[in-house]
Amino acid sequence: MRRVQAEIKKVQERLKEAAWEAREKPGAYGDDFDPAVFINDHSELNGRERELSAKLREVALLSGFDPEEKQRSASYLQKDADVLYEKVTGLYDGQVEIMSIERALEEYDWLWDYWWKTVDVDADKFTAYTELYQKGGYFIRILPGAKVELPIQSCLMMSEQEGSQRVHNIVIAEEGSSAEIVSGCTTVPQVETGMHLGVTEFYVKKGAHLSFTMVHNWAENFYVRPRTGVLLEEDASFINNYILLKPVKSLQTNPRAILKGRRSRARFNSIIHGRAGSILDLGSVLELIGEETRGEAISRAAADDQAQVLMRGKLLAYSNSAQARLECKGMLLSEEARMQAIPELEVIKAPRADLNHEAAVGPISREAIEYLMTRGLTEEEATSLIIQGFMKVGIDGLPEILEKMVDEMAKSISEGGL
Repeated sequence: MRRVQAEIKKVQERLKEAAWEAREKPGAYGDDFDPAVFINDHSELNGRERELSAKLREVALLSGFDPEEKQRSASYLQKDADVLYEKVTGLYDGQVEIMSIERALEEYDWLWDYWWKTVDVDADKFTAYTELYQKGGYFIRILPGAKVELPIQSCLMMSEQEGSQRVHNIVIAEEGSSAEIVSGCTTVPQVETGMHLGVTEFYVKKGAHLSFTMVHNWAENFYVRPRTGVLLEEDASFINNYILLKPVKSLQTNPRAILKGRRSRARFNSIIHGRAGSILDLGSVLELIGEETRGEAISRAAADDQAQVLMRGKLLAYSNSAQARLECKGMLLSEEARMQAIPELEVIKAPRADLNHEAAVGPISREAIEYLMTRGLTEEEATSLIIQGFMKVGIDGLPEILEKMVDEMAKSISEGGL
C-alpha cells in the first residue's frame, strides 16, 4: 500500500508541475481571458445546503435534471463546490456507480490510470487551472454487461456571483455495457457572471455503448471552457449531444474522440443558438485510428443579435477503411451577427480513407419561404417551419422536457428572425 501511495503522489506532483508551467498558456482557439479573476473561496465560506429549495429544483429541471428522479437510474448534483446529492436507484444498484470524483479516487487506486489520459493537463491555461484548483466533479461507472435502460443524470449548478467551478469528471462504460447520461450545467437566476472549467474524460470499453447529452444553460456574462476527451475500444460506440439554450459571454469547446478500437463509432450532434453578444467557438475532433471506424459530426447553429459563432470540425484518418463526415450548417438571423465554418479533413498514411464534409452559412432562403407561401402558409408560418426543420438533427433519446425546450428555442428563433 505504501508503494501505491508513493506512486500516486509522484503522479500528482508531476501533474501539478505541468499545470503550473502551463498556467499562462492561451487556448488554441477562442477569445482569451484570465481565469485567475474568478478564483476565490466563496463556496468554502457558505453554509452547505443539503436540500434543494423549490427555486433550485426549477433551475435544475431546466438543465435536464429531474429532482424527483422519475425515470432515472442514478443522480448526481453539485452546487458550486458542494456535492448535494449522489444516488443510484435500487433497481440499478450493482449496475451503476456514481459519486464525487474525490471519493472515487480515494476508493479506487486504479482510477489514477485514467486521470488526465484523454485530455492533456498542460493543453492550455484552462486545463492547468482545473488541475491546480479542482474542486468536485463526478465519477460514473457502468459495470460490465449492464444494460441501463433509464438515463443517468447529473447537474453542475452555480450560485456564486463572480465565482467559478473547476471540475474533473470521469465516465467509464465497461465492456458490453450500455447507458445514457443527461448532464446539465446551469446558474441560479441571480448569478450574472462567473467561470466554469470542466474536464470530462470518457472511456468506452469493448462492445459498450454510451450516449451523453450535455445541456448548457449559463448566465449571459459567463465564461465557459469545457475540455473533453473520449477513448473508444473495439466495437464501442459513443454519441455526444450538445445543446446551448441561453446566451453566454464566451464559450470555447472542441471535444476529441479517439476511435482506437476496430469498428468503433462516434457521433457529435450540436444545436446552438447564439444571441446577444455571445462569442461561441465550437468544434469537434474525430481521430479514426482503428480499422473500419466510423464517425460523424453534425452542427446546427443560428446566430442572432451581435453573436459571433465559429463552427469547427476536424477528421483525421489513420486507417484505409475509416469513414467519416462533417456537416456544419449555420443560419444568420441578424445583419450584425457573424458566423464562420471551418471544416478540416486530414488523411495520414491512409489514402483510401473516406472523409467528406458539407458546410453552409447564410440567411433564411427567400425562395423557400415563397414556395411555402404558395402552399397556403403565411410568411410567419413559413419562416417558423423552416427554422424548426433546420434546428432538428435527430437526437435520439432526448428527454421530453429537453425536446420541448429545443422546440421552444426554434420557435423563439423564428419569432426573433422576423
